[in-house]
Amino acid sequence: MKVLFTTWAWPSHLYAMAPLAWALRSAGHEVRIASQPALMPTVKDLGLPAIPVGSDVDTAAMVREYLLPPDQTAPPARRGAGKPGGVPRALRMLLAHAESMLPDLVTVARRWQPDLVVYDSTNLAGPIAAAAVGVPGIRHLFGVDLMRPTLDFTQELLAPLAARHDVRLPRLADAVTVDPTPPSFQAVPAQPLLRMRYVPFNGPGLAPPDPVRTDRPRVAVTWGHTIAKVDPLRFPVAAIARRLAADGVDVTVVASHSQRPLLGVLPAGVTVLVDTPLHLVLPEVDALVHHGGAGTALTALSHGVPALVVPQLPDHAGCAARVAATGAGRILSAEQAGTERLTKETHDILTGSAEREAADRLRRELVELPPPSALVPELTALA
Repeated sequence: MKVLFTTWAWPSHLYAMAPLAWALRSAGHEVRIASQPALMPTVKDLGLPAIPVGSDVDTAAMVREYLLPPDQTAPPARRGAGKPGGVPRALRMLLAHAESMLPDLVTVARRWQPDLVVYDSTNLAGPIAAAAVGVPGIRHLFGVDLMRPTLDFTQELLAPLAARHDVRLPRLADAVTVDPTPPSFQAVPAQPLLRMRYVPFNGPGLAPPDPVRTDRPRVAVTWGHTIAKVDPLRFPVAAIARRLAADGVDVTVVASHSQRPLLGVLPAGVTVLVDTPLHLVLPEVDALVHHGGAGTALTALSHGVPALVVPQLPDHAGCAARVAATGAGRILSAEQAGTERLTKETHDILTGSAEREAADRLRRELVELPPPSALVPELTALA
């Protein structure tokens, strides 16, 4: 069986699909991953064949338009805000990626003739490419299914794009969806649905050294890949680490190579790990402070680690809301994270049991889900 995976050029969206791609490859199936040129080095790091399609889109500039206000933990509810022509800004960005990728992606699909196309749920070019060769398109979630309420509207937006390639697009809401989240984490489960255990993959890297043991609690702080690219002034990791360390907490900062200069000099009690996969760090920590990215949140839940979430974008807000709703963490605005509220909420998480017990309950939910390898026969049957 040939399976074409596709996502637009953002590492965390690729990382979410990596375990299923490798499960299929390990079962003897042919796997290729198509994305824009900027993601090619990251795809190659997976050890799977990479196919460049389309051209790069200035994602950071487009995301910058819809950063949450610093005093907000959810998008402002203002009718028509940011929706020229009735299209939300985030959806306009996804359409820009689809328009970039689609001509090459359809060409690749028609030439290679895959039996399945597995697409990141925000890659709007994916279902059109699947329809172009008459094979099932499989939606692959990376967290909360924030696109589901928009699928009928998105269907209308994609109709002209599909028509350019003589494609009749099946109903997007009817696509089989792979969901790697704990069952109680997803507010409205998709149908039809293939549940899959979340297997953390946070990119390649060296295992960290064992932390120095002390009698103080240890908190990890990480801010994903996006925000430092979008606006370095919205990357508060150093300030958070200093505030926590001053409150008697051992801190582990997990950052990328490009983020390291933004951290400056940090005090004793703060350890900085550069390009270290997050899932290798979390077994040694008591709590996590993060930005609300889906991969970060699910990696924390897979280890039963409670979180303090400071959402920066609308999708971060959606993820943070589910972390709080399930009891596995708390939410602060960026503005609140610069005050004593940070240490108070962190202290409450560390000294209480409610968030830890909820996070562990979600961890157990994940363990009970089938691993990616168990989905291989089901996907084979669909093809």
